[in-house]
Amino acid sequence: MTSRPYSTSAFREAARTLAATGQRLYRQGWSPATSSNYSMRLNAGHAAITRSGRDKGLLQETDIMVVDLDGHPVADPGRPSAETLLHTQLYRRLDQVGAVLHTHSHASTVLTMHWPDNALVLEGYELLKALDGVQTHDTRLTIPVFDNTQDIAALAHQVDQAMDRGEAGHAYLIRGHGLYTWAADMAACYRQLEALEVLLAVELDRRRLPPAH
Repeated sequence: MTSRPYSTSAFREAARTLAATGQRLYRQGWSPATSSNYSMRLNAGHAAITRSGRDKGLLQETDIMVVDLDGHPVADPGRPSAETLLHTQLYRRLDQVGAVLHTHSHASTVLTMHWPDNALVLEGYELLKALDGVQTHDTRLTIPVFDNTQDIAALAHQVDQAMDRGEAGHAYLIRGHGLYTWAADMAACYRQLEALEVLLAVELDRRRLPPAH
């Protein structure tokens, strides 16, 4: 019998963590219905990721599978998330990344559909200190906004090019679609995601309000 190229115990732990995280994100309203996808690195060449089309409010350990860093399923006939290559691009490029979260919140969708620029700036918020490496609210975070496309390989290449230019240090947005963020482990990744989603909701509300006098 051929051994698997990853630890089964690591996979089981990742599956438990991803299922619990998905349910938590669903309850926050950031991952409605079958939207969103989540992953965790298993080793240098493999990641655990959500299967395609699974209801995130009912996410179970059996809804998680393994892919290699080319996005191919490993030891499983199932179909991974359609956006798997956006996860594996981060794992290939950044050795320190251990978790990736992608959500489809109301705020990220509306903001990017009505935002003409190719970046959204968050500045002066205390909550920015929840992001890895940020020590002060006196921070300017520029989040790239990429146009939505069904060509995920091409989008992954655009993200890679943006990173070559020093952009997309903590997160990026896909127009009318949602937010991607990543970190060394799931706890840090969830913390970043929560901070960013709250700040995007604040930005949306600020744009709805009349200017202060």
